[in-house]
Amino acid sequence: MRLLTLNCHSWQEEQQLDKLNQIVTQIIQQDYDVIALQEVSQLMDTPILYDNVREDNFVYLIQQALLEHGMNYSFVWDFSHIGYDAYEEGLAILTKHPILKSDTYYISRSQDTMDWKSRKIVRATIDVAGTQITFNSCHLGWWEDADEPFSEQFNHLIARMDPLEWTLFLGDFNNDALERGTGYDYMMQRGLHDVFLLAQETVGVETVEGKIDGWEENQKGLRIDLVLSNRKIDVDRVGVVFDGVFAPVVSDHFGVEVDISIQKEPI
Repeated sequence: MRLLTLNCHSWQEEQQLDKLNQIVTQIIQQDYDVIALQEVSQLMDTPILYDNVREDNFVYLIQQALLEHGMNYSFVWDFSHIGYDAYEEGLAILTKHPILKSDTYYISRSQDTMDWKSRKIVRATIDVAGTQITFNSCHLGWWEDADEPFSEQFNHLIARMDPLEWTLFLGDFNNDALERGTGYDYMMQRGLHDVFLLAQETVGVETVEGKIDGWEENQKGLRIDLVLSNRKIDVDRVGVVFDGVFAPVVSDHFGVEVDISIQKEPI
């Protein structure tokens, strides 16, 4: 099973349509089973196609481009807040496998869509070659945020997890795995497994370089885009992509792809 997580920074990039097509090309080439996307946006005032999906929805455009290449993916999307005073900013899970059930829910104190710190999770249980796995696309806040403490958001996230289900959490956790004593350690101490540490092979480490939105004072490399599992599993490879080496840079975040063996029941 091959997975991808990417914070798209959608509609904030220069040459955005070219970068969307580069994402599509990577999906076609790597044939991902499940893709978790964050900062998946649409303008507030463009026409609605169905449900709450508008015609410029970033994941919808990816799905349609894949369909033009004969690749049939479905997706779950919802928005958590208004970004940059213009966009409905949300999260998505995109997959070529059957979605058995899905939902979205807030993990932040605020559920006000006008509050940019409001945080929602998109969750889907997917049948991947006969194995049912629950995937969560995540975009959490910061460790020392007084308004929206990371620990509270993470506790709400874990409270929704069924311990009997194999569950994966993919996304932008806004806590650096390279820095001790913050949100990353908080997650690891509560029973989740970082697939990066389980992998037989790793290619690349950092997923952010320097200053980006939310990390305006940052001057170092960060590993904040993660794939976490509630079970210890067999991981063949974890690799950083969209870093200018393995696929072009398409966002202010690099992506992470993961190859997981599911032939054996996870322990």
